[in-house]
Amino acid sequence: MKEKLDRRTFLKRMTGMGVIVATSQLPVLAEDDPTVFPQRGRYERLALNYATVNIGLEKPFSILHISDTHFTAAYSHEDEKKQTLRIKRTKTFGGRQEEALRDSLAWAKTHVDYVVHTGDLIDWQSEANFDLVKKYFGEGMTGCLGNHEYSPSMWLSEVKAEGTEAYKDLSRKKLQSVYPFNIELQSQVVNGVNFVTLDDVYGYVTQSQVDLFKQEVRKGLPIVLCMHVPFHTENIWRVNVKFWKREAAKLSSAQVPDPTGDYRIQRQDPVTRDFIAYLKKEPLLKAILAGHLHFTMQDRFSPTAMEYVVGGNFLFHGEEILFV
Repeated sequence: MKEKLDRRTFLKRMTGMGVIVATSQLPVLAEDDPTVFPQRGRYERLALNYATVNIGLEKPFSILHISDTHFTAAYSHEDEKKQTLRIKRTKTFGGRQEEALRDSLAWAKTHVDYVVHTGDLIDWQSEANFDLVKKYFGEGMTGCLGNHEYSPSMWLSEVKAEGTEAYKDLSRKKLQSVYPFNIELQSQVVNGVNFVTLDDVYGYVTQSQVDLFKQEVRKGLPIVLCMHVPFHTENIWRVNVKFWKREAAKLSSAQVPDPTGDYRIQRQDPVTRDFIAYLKKEPLLKAILAGHLHFTMQDRFSPTAMEYVVGGNFLFHGEEILFV
């Protein structure tokens, strides 16, 4: 866990380590592309949402929240499974994922103070994808893992126990060596606001994470919780079901669809269910940032906190959040 740092000491220590580094430290990575919107502004290909979190700060600051970049790289010497995934998944995500991230970071350099990425930076594990992780988290992002970070070869993998701690244990040490933050739970105080990122990639949290989070609460600072899978509200779940339907998706009823997948886990797993109930009553919680769903939406989570879900960065999506 990190101690509270003043801004100057914080920036000196964290430059190049990927822990909410100020965007003034980011290189300019994107250049004008005359073939894309040649008569428009440089960053108009970015699809940005804007939100404000009112905390009562003496000095406001802003972040770029992005998620789900889904890098699909593999070196030529990597095995046949990695090559198959490189070809098929690059088609799935359009092949412009690195361009989207470069554009996002270049925009962030002159528009916001910090960058948070809430998971699925990579689509599956490969040497090339891990090198991209080291490249970009080292340039000034913090964040958390997504479910795809834990996937060695997606549907081509022989391991079939996905969704459990035992499954995560197969690659946990490797991921921890690649990502420059504590993948279980990371805390960093920025301008008096405690950003807590945690691993909830399969919808649940562990008792260890709950205990660590409550240690953060005892600091008495406003908290922004950052994670990959949102804690579903009824409204977010309704949109999620509608968005991911492959057939006609017009609503015929206002009834909330039955919970499945992550939402069912959040309602049935005792530790996660109790943690969500606890968060809804915690006045220090001021916002939740999440991704995973590939659409942008916000909804009321608790009396003191909105939940902000951001669309896929592979589609050049992101959101600027101003903290005041």
